[in-house]
Amino acid sequence: MTLWQEYKRPESISEAVHALTTTSVPTCLIAGGTDLMLDLQQGRHASIHTLVDITSIPELNLLEIRGEDLYIGATVPLSRIAFSPLVIEHALALSEACSLIGGPQVRNVATLGGNVAHALPAADGTIAMMSLNTEVLVASRTGIRKVPLQEMFLGPGKSALNAKEEIITGFRIPLKMKNQASAFKRIMRAQGIALPIINISAWLERRDNKIIELRIATGPSGLTPHRMTLVEDLLKGCNILLDLKTQALDTLLDQMQFRTSPQRASADYRHHLVKDLLVDTLMEAWKRAE
Repeated sequence: MTLWQEYKRPESISEAVHALTTTSVPTCLIAGGTDLMLDLQQGRHASIHTLVDITSIPELNLLEIRGEDLYIGATVPLSRIAFSPLVIEHALALSEACSLIGGPQVRNVATLGGNVAHALPAADGTIAMMSLNTEVLVASRTGIRKVPLQEMFLGPGKSALNAKEEIITGFRIPLKMKNQASAFKRIMRAQGIALPIINISAWLERRDNKIIELRIATGPSGLTPHRMTLVEDLLKGCNILLDLKTQALDTLLDQMQFRTSPQRASADYRHHLVKDLLVDTLMEAWKRAE
């Protein structure tokens, strides 16, 4: 069975955009391909004539400090992100999330670009980056623009990216400063498919034993990945060791939109887990920010 007829491997962003936008046949980008190949083989993706492999573009394979940000190219494998000293220092929640995605073989080829483009509400890498105030770099014929991560999602599996004209080239995450830290935790089935039942990522800054800034993301808590802004507001100014507000935990449940999944868990079971998982994640980030 032939899944495509033509294969291109551009060596620059401009070449990739040109290959994507100047064709009249169905064309699709590929990097790790861990989702795309399965979708094509199982008939869940429209037929493709041309694959554009973007893994040879140097800019998309960089992982480095740029000014006040950590830059991660869209095609950097998850295994490299998980063990990168720069990621561990400045975005530990993302390192923890990437180390849990799939198995070793998947992590060696899967990418953050694909994780975001696939737009799943509980994607581990996406949830971690949501709490880290990540910006997405998107290339088109008019150049490269920065997009807040949350604006990349329209619904389950529906990205705001124009797949016929745009390419995710990388991500920018603010560098960690003093008394700031992040953490990622998830609960998954002990056996079977490596999908999260529920995951939570938290970033916080503490001063004088109080939370002064806080970002929390959890999935799958709705139709798209998003932050728990009401909970964040309630917990600011809180000493987490003495004053973890019950009101904030109740508000978390009010914001959650769990659904029952035969592959993952029931909505009731997720509601039962989420409070304790949030407390564990916040406590971990709090300790790291000392």
